[in-house]
Amino acid sequence: MEVIETQRHREARVEDLERFLEACRDAAEEDGHWKVASISLRVNHADPLAVLEAIYEPGEFHAYLEHPQTGEAIAGAEAVCSGSWAGPGRFAEARAFADEVLEHTIAVGDLDTPGSGPHFLGAFPFFDEARAGGENAFPRAVLFLPHWQVRQTQGRYVAVANCRVEADADPTLLARRIWEAHQRFISFRYGEELPPPPPRLRQRAEVGGEGHYCRQVGAALQRVRANAYEKIVLARALDLTFDRALRPLETANRLRNRFPSCHAFSFANAHGQSLIGATPERLLETDGRRLRTEAIAGSAQRGTSAREDARFASDLLASEKDLREHAHVVESIRRRLASVGITLPDPPPPRLLALPNVQHLHTPLEAELPDGTHLLAVADALHPTPAVGGTPREAALPDILRLEAFPRGLYAGLVGWFDHRGAGEWVVAIRSALIDGPHARLFAGAGLVEGSQPESEERETRLKMQALLDAITEEGNP
Repeated sequence: MEVIETQRHREARVEDLERFLEACRDAAEEDGHWKVASISLRVNHADPLAVLEAIYEPGEFHAYLEHPQTGEAIAGAEAVCSGSWAGPGRFAEARAFADEVLEHTIAVGDLDTPGSGPHFLGAFPFFDEARAGGENAFPRAVLFLPHWQVRQTQGRYVAVANCRVEADADPTLLARRIWEAHQRFISFRYGEELPPPPPRLRQRAEVGGEGHYCRQVGAALQRVRANAYEKIVLARALDLTFDRALRPLETANRLRNRFPSCHAFSFANAHGQSLIGATPERLLETDGRRLRTEAIAGSAQRGTSAREDARFASDLLASEKDLREHAHVVESIRRRLASVGITLPDPPPPRLLALPNVQHLHTPLEAELPDGTHLLAVADALHPTPAVGGTPREAALPDILRLEAFPRGLYAGLVGWFDHRGAGEWVVAIRSALIDGPHARLFAGAGLVEGSQPESEERETRLKMQALLDAITEEGNP
């Protein structure tokens, strides 16, 4: 929809916005607490990733999540307010933070449009405590309310400006800034600059040294045979150095184009580091009433011909080892959801999830979300799933710390969002890379159960890493 306004109409709209911000300022002065003014505006078209790329600043928070196949996407940048936490209470503390912010939020605009209103964006690393002497790029939990937010949903686009209004704020100045920014969103100009050539790979090194992963897989399988746990997921990491600083959002764009059935994502920590990836695993999604999650476990390579591809798929669907691994994940999800009062119906047999580079056993799961149950409470119960941790997780997680040669950080943690209505989506940050200037650390893992072989698990992780490496540069093989 094209919007054409006269100067007089424009000034009237700015004056309306100024009066709204004056009311927010007065409310802040009255109760002694700043307010968040949230203004939503439906726009004709605004690709969330393209907008984020255009306003990208490495020293600011940003978050991006998109599922290209469904046309659902969100991006937000710059923090109006943020919080970080650690320890076993991190999910509950994050929710309390969001609840307090919403108590002091006043929203106006096109609030009847899907995707409108304030959205909290966040990340929860794999472990709730940082590894001693390890990588601490991300707090153990971080949540922020973005200053600028764009969401695409149900074929519509909404731009949201969230503004912190103090008791001594200047409503006129704030109104002009917000209005001018919204006008840019209405007819956003993406620019026509050509991207630079892909960076050239200079150095590559397996974290822990060559052969480390196979040795650690062998050690973990000894523990499986000793009945220490039924399953454990071990990851490997590859450190890469390039000839120039990487551009994480351009890599995210290539990932969303190459893997439309996955969730492409990027999360930046406001210190110049980003975790990017394309994950096939959604932890949960809800509209506030229905909960959707899924089990993904058991993998096979793709074939180079239709017959070879079908043979690999058939073997996967008949693999006792992979079906057992998948069943562990399904049963664990059902048990953990029951702990927060959610009952899953009996699941169907697993189906195939075919990605360009690998195929998985996949079971979608859906249930009613009980009244008053926040999605962060569900995320707390589910994370980490056996697909990225193991089962029983109480036995597997200490061995992950002992056997892996690197701290996981946000790898296999959670990235996502939720809004003021209780809707939201969180994905598991696998098939990912930590980007820091010209450096990248690639991560990939494999589930180990009785019958696993170190060499085949190493090949599986190599396939997963190759897809990410190709998205960064066409050079090199992990």
